[in-house]
Amino acid sequence: MLDRLRSQSVYVKTLEAVMAGKAQQGLGLSRPARLPVLSSLSLDLNVPILLLTDKVDRALMMVDELAFWLPDNPRFHFPEPNPMFYEQAAWGAMTRRDRLSSLSALAQYHLPGSQKPEKAAVIVASLRAVMTRTLPRRDFIISSKTIRVNQQVNPLELKRSWVEIGYEAVDTVLDHGQFSQRGGILDVWTPSEAFPARLEFFGDEIDTLRQFDPTTQRTVRGIEQLTITPAREYLINKMPQGYERDDLSDEFLIPVMHPAPSTILDYLPKNGLVVIDNLANIQSFDEEIEEQALKMRKESISEGTLDEAFPIPYVTWSELIDNIQNRRWVELGRALDEDEVTIGSIFQPGERFGGQLKPFIDHLNETCSKGDQTIIVTRQLSRLQEIWGEKRLDCPGNPPIFKEATLTEGWDMALDDGTTLHLITDSEIFGWVRPIPRARVKVTHMAPESTFADLKTGDWVVHVDYGIGRFTGLVRRTLEGTEREFLLVEYEGGDQLYVPIHQADRLSRYVGPSGDPPRSSRLGSTDWNQTKQTVREEVVKVAQDLLELYAKRLTSIGYAFNPDHPWQRELEASFPFVETSDQLQAINEVKADMMTARPMDRLLCGDVGYGKTEVALRAAFKSVMDGKQVAILVPTTVLAQQHYETFRQRLSAFPVAVEMLSRFRSPKEQDEIVLKLALGEMDIVIGTHRLLTSDVTFKDLGLVIIDEEQRFGVTHKEHFKKLRTEVDVLTLTATPIPRTLYMALTGARDISIINTPPAERLPINTHIGPYSPRIVRQAIVREMDRGGQVFFVHNRVTTIHAMQAHLRNLVPEARIGIGHGQLKEDELSKVMHRFTHNEIDVLLCTSIIESGLDIPNANTLIVDRGDTFGLAQLYQLRGRVGRGTQRAYAYFFRHRKKPPTIEGQERLETIAENTQLGAGYSIAMRDLEMRGAGEMLGMRQSGYIANVGFHLYTRMLSDAVHELRKTMPNTKDVEKLFGITGAYIPVSVDLPLAVGLPAEYVQDQALRLQLYRRMASITLESELDELSEEFVDRFGALVEPVQNLLYQIRVKLMGEKAGLNAITIEGEQLVLRFPALPEGVPTRDLNTPDVRLRAGKNAYWMKVDLSDDAWRDDLVEVLGKIAK
Repeated sequence: MLDRLRSQSVYVKTLEAVMAGKAQQGLGLSRPARLPVLSSLSLDLNVPILLLTDKVDRALMMVDELAFWLPDNPRFHFPEPNPMFYEQAAWGAMTRRDRLSSLSALAQYHLPGSQKPEKAAVIVASLRAVMTRTLPRRDFIISSKTIRVNQQVNPLELKRSWVEIGYEAVDTVLDHGQFSQRGGILDVWTPSEAFPARLEFFGDEIDTLRQFDPTTQRTVRGIEQLTITPAREYLINKMPQGYERDDLSDEFLIPVMHPAPSTILDYLPKNGLVVIDNLANIQSFDEEIEEQALKMRKESISEGTLDEAFPIPYVTWSELIDNIQNRRWVELGRALDEDEVTIGSIFQPGERFGGQLKPFIDHLNETCSKGDQTIIVTRQLSRLQEIWGEKRLDCPGNPPIFKEATLTEGWDMALDDGTTLHLITDSEIFGWVRPIPRARVKVTHMAPESTFADLKTGDWVVHVDYGIGRFTGLVRRTLEGTEREFLLVEYEGGDQLYVPIHQADRLSRYVGPSGDPPRSSRLGSTDWNQTKQTVREEVVKVAQDLLELYAKRLTSIGYAFNPDHPWQRELEASFPFVETSDQLQAINEVKADMMTARPMDRLLCGDVGYGKTEVALRAAFKSVMDGKQVAILVPTTVLAQQHYETFRQRLSAFPVAVEMLSRFRSPKEQDEIVLKLALGEMDIVIGTHRLLTSDVTFKDLGLVIIDEEQRFGVTHKEHFKKLRTEVDVLTLTATPIPRTLYMALTGARDISIINTPPAERLPINTHIGPYSPRIVRQAIVREMDRGGQVFFVHNRVTTIHAMQAHLRNLVPEARIGIGHGQLKEDELSKVMHRFTHNEIDVLLCTSIIESGLDIPNANTLIVDRGDTFGLAQLYQLRGRVGRGTQRAYAYFFRHRKKPPTIEGQERLETIAENTQLGAGYSIAMRDLEMRGAGEMLGMRQSGYIANVGFHLYTRMLSDAVHELRKTMPNTKDVEKLFGITGAYIPVSVDLPLAVGLPAEYVQDQALRLQLYRRMASITLESELDELSEEFVDRFGALVEPVQNLLYQIRVKLMGEKAGLNAITIEGEQLVLRFPALPEGVPTRDLNTPDVRLRAGKNAYWMKVDLSDDAWRDDLVEVLGKIAK
């Protein structure tokens, strides 16, 4: 398409004018024609282009669509900071990184000796991003340094210079702008690189330079050189006297640190081009921004939070436009002179079909016969190609070309040769509005050992053999002449247990069913073994019930649904987002269950807003296609209304009758719905527990979907249990519980877990602190400024009207509505409807909104007295925002004067820490500790869990299931279903070797502990080989104690394979012992697989000479033979 456009005479004329440096004010292009013209200019000029538009969502959309027009050119989004001007708050790591990447891309044109890129970049920026002051170009260039292999440089000097340009020293590099040192190895991650780099020194010479993957910490490829650019938009040494460093809001001080105003425009090279989307829009938006900033400045000065002499943090419109007009620039928008023929005149809007596919196909046939070229860009590629294949006429000229992508709108372009080029998008075909692209999500990298980071000094732990004690840290001790490191655990009476590091897997953190601390065990008493025995007996009963239930489910017979109907594909193709891989897997698992004859009983667990409703919708539609009815049970009226609207909207194109049964319906309407269900005239009914009353009967019920089952009462749950044996049941939950616990909690049902957030979700900015009217006003005004809405949760109905008066005073310009459970049905329904349709700015409500509401336009949540809510509640509340494309904010306030309880404060801190996406799981684990699993488990199991801790309980349950399964038919899939590994038989290895990670090899003690726990949990020798390669890569050549530790773990793994339970040295003999024999069995008949071995009653003995290292190879060899 671009080649055709670039050959048109009117385009050539425009290009020549731009090359000659004439300002092109107003090319008169319609919005969909702007990017193709910009892309053509980029290809022809090959100079950096800065595209300036008014707002963020427009900028994001343009960056997204440029990927279609310029797939091979570098494209950058230069974002605006999250805080408003004069607001002291964090910029956010993604914002920092994206801004610095754009600056680095332009700096290449000014850095001495740097290579200019082959293809010039296009940088898209919204107005506020360009107005925001940044590091002056000269400072950026002077601070950037290129390092090369074989260069002489002192590592200490290097580290000092990195700190000055904003890099942060850490133990393990996991994010941009960090560096770390381990001996002669330096890791650093610059903002513009996709991977961090590892520098290995030989003295002061850079021996190797390579990039590595932050998640595995392993090398990806070698590189010859690396340019280290600043990691912040300021230089730390420019911090003036009298100012403190505050890592979060340092950027607030850019104008103080760098008094000369500078913007991204200063980085653009002389031959660069500024392209303006629409000048008039940008100018009027600027007035709004500057007005708001002045108001904020006045308020902050009068409150004493800002110094009167504080410099202006942005560049004003007059300075900006002055800078632009001194360069080459083009405006794409409205033409000023109507008579002048501009390039805009060759583009016209195309024909629209509003979802009618027949006229669309006729149109394709018609354009084709005229000899016009048509290009269709759609998200429904296969569907449209299929229809065209069936209905096409013979078209010798230019058959239409189908491409899979998303564009906002199409156009018709009149060509010089008299034909027309047609670009048709989903907007013309289906009348769809393009889903707004959301800002990119920050990918959080976790080091390979991060899952073991939960154990800290002072935590309660459980040792499999010795019971519950307190972990007091890593210690070094010398035993028989060799120094070793141990994990030290203290028991009742101050007794101490030294756990060898390779046995770290015998320790797990104690997580009990209630938040109370456990009782410490006594070393040397039999209590712990008795406790374990009691729990083991109970666990066997639980396992028995589970397996019986599972076997029974396999034998019951229900209805087997047919394969997908063609309409099913159409419904799925109309989903406006891209499914995540987990979502697709869940959908396929649910359908597969429906198509087998046994009744489905599947639990779908996914974080708040991860697309569980879509899975339910597709299952419901599948059921209706087979003529079966669907009942959807939800805990609250508000949620019923929400699902009802979603289902109605998504199913509007199909003949499916959807109704809602809840207190939002009058008694007369309810009776009508009940009658229609009995007669089979109603396909899908969504309702609260009203659906479970005896007068509701179905003609032919095929599927029941239960949303948030844990919020229904016991009697309702019994009702569900009965249902499960008859019809297909799909349960949805957002409260994540660890998988093995599910087994104990929910009986043996199948599980699908959606772990990946939709591609465009942003983590939520979370603030906790005492209630502050100033912050509340700021939050509401900011949200209204960007056209959004606010949830204000005040959980006491008695004082809710007083709160409304307070908010009216604070933000007189906001429209405030009230919603709570005690309102009359129609009033609540009306308020929710007005809020959904953006007729209310602030919804002042109780926690009625906590479950499942989905209002993408509401992106600020304010919770009054957040310390009085439970953790899972806080998490659910926060899940109400951050569902749209905008950055979401959540404020949890506590009382201004009264201090919160310790637990209350702890809950607020947990919610503030866990802002990453999919935090539900880690919050659930914390919730389990703080509130305990008691509520979920029922009292009986909780007592047993309290005795041994959650981790050991689930391990014992796994072992019991593993053992019992051998004796019960039809249960072979249970282990796969719950992720159970085989029975756990630890082998104790005690060899005269100095083992460990020396402090000079891995300095950080917390990291050593994590690595020990990770090593102890290895189950395969291949994993051990990989680990040893990783150590060489990350920490340098293996020193002797590390080699010994790896050897000892290999011996442990081989011993497990051979069925041993201890490998020790006694005198000058190696003893390979088996587990104790059962009572009454005097000896284990051992044959002798190797002449070096002597068989005893329950062990092998082997003579060794410890002064010669050959015994180590001998031991590995004989273990292999015993295992065989």
